[in-house]
Amino acid sequence: MRWDLTSPVPFNSYEYFERTLITGNGFREYDVRWLLGKEVNPNGFVVLGKSYGTFARRVLQQKRVVVGHDFRSYSQDVCNAFIIGLLSSGVDVVDIGLAISPMLYFAQHHLQCPAGCMVTASHNENGWTGIKLANGLSSTLGPEGILQFRTIVEGADFESGCGTYQAFDDMYSHYRKDAVSGGPLSKPLKVVLAAGNGTAGRFAPAILKDLGCEVIELDCTADWTFPHYNPNPEDLVFLHSISAATTSNKADLGIGIDGDGDRIGVVDDRGEEVYSDKLGLLIARWICPQDPGRSVVIDVKSTGLFYDDPILQKSRAQVVTWKTGHSYIKAKVAETNAIAGFEKSGHWFFNQPLGRGYDDAVISAVHLLRMIVAEGKPLSALVDGLPKTWQSPTLGVYCGDDVKYKVVADVTRQYEQDRDRGTVIGGRKIKELITVNGVRFRLEDDSWGLVRASSNKPALTVVAESRASRDQMYDIVEHIQARLAATGLVGEYDQSLPPR
Repeated sequence: MRWDLTSPVPFNSYEYFERTLITGNGFREYDVRWLLGKEVNPNGFVVLGKSYGTFARRVLQQKRVVVGHDFRSYSQDVCNAFIIGLLSSGVDVVDIGLAISPMLYFAQHHLQCPAGCMVTASHNENGWTGIKLANGLSSTLGPEGILQFRTIVEGADFESGCGTYQAFDDMYSHYRKDAVSGGPLSKPLKVVLAAGNGTAGRFAPAILKDLGCEVIELDCTADWTFPHYNPNPEDLVFLHSISAATTSNKADLGIGIDGDGDRIGVVDDRGEEVYSDKLGLLIARWICPQDPGRSVVIDVKSTGLFYDDPILQKSRAQVVTWKTGHSYIKAKVAETNAIAGFEKSGHWFFNQPLGRGYDDAVISAVHLLRMIVAEGKPLSALVDGLPKTWQSPTLGVYCGDDVKYKVVADVTRQYEQDRDRGTVIGGRKIKELITVNGVRFRLEDDSWGLVRASSNKPALTVVAESRASRDQMYDIVEHIQARLAATGLVGEYDQSLPPR
């Protein structure tokens, strides 16, 4: 009875330790996430461990799993429960302990271990927990794999055995050496590095110092209450804090890294936020001429400047637009042998010879710094060299997991009708719809707006970019917001645009 799934299981009750809680809403498109206590309990993590051990043996044909966890007050405890489940399924566990997600991915390559699990809630607020589940080297589970995993969890048909346990305490030294294998920068840079008191503060500063940078650490000390802000590079409060530190210290740039170390946020030498998709374009301009003919993958939230960039066109770099999500972009980078992939959220994926195809904010920072030195210009000058557009931040609005995909489907149909009727949005008609992930409507002047369902939270995502003006960008965002409000199924936004 102890391992039978039960819902609900009251928190602060005897049943919390006698029953297993794993709610269905935690099985998302490419990872699994729950609110600890309300949606999953420690017994649930034992069952999740049994299930991934079973998946590793049956699907991946592996009997060894490498495991790590992020920096939250409860992460080690739930990770240990997960490890108990793995061991009981008959797999051998290599525990690398506290880590950022890319250290886990690196450990898989270092140990040649296709099966791996990172216990993390990434950038989600405290109270959340979850797991990123490997589907081989440089690959994490997508929808099909998550469904297979969920079927094992809910079917309770587990492999059994007695696995062995190994603590691998020195993975960071191998990761650190690999990160700076290209040698120090030819010119030192002054960098503000912000970790939001999260996991990256333990690992990233020393690597940038190895490059020869002068590093001003901002909130890199350990504090799992995240007292200043949630370490999410898309949150404006995070970026604003980096901006203030960058200008006050007269640094060359400021870099923020998210809660599990796989996403990057940046401000330039003027202290101005530079969205990660435009930085991705700058890096693509730098690397594509070095390896002409290879594609670049971007997500549906990324700037439209990729499509008509003259340097990418001269390098014969095909731009592939794909679904937002680290598992999706990783898979598409591998499938197309792209030289790199970029998401607006700050996930960057460098393929051979620059990386191993997975998202790593520290490696992203290393390449960004090398680009700035190679170009011989301040980051602000490189940004100013791009055509001017006006971008919104990524806006998240609450929408229940049980209705968010229906809302997006309904809104998509409405924008199809707008296209057919010639409806004017932001002073322009719609000329194209991209529906690979939500709906991105492209206007006659190549400005655009997007609404999609969040893959890891009960929320919808809204993004817009104008080629014409700041006012047009506001018009596009407000059009989307009005349409969503009319559904009656959305709640509060996580952040808002500054006043016009």
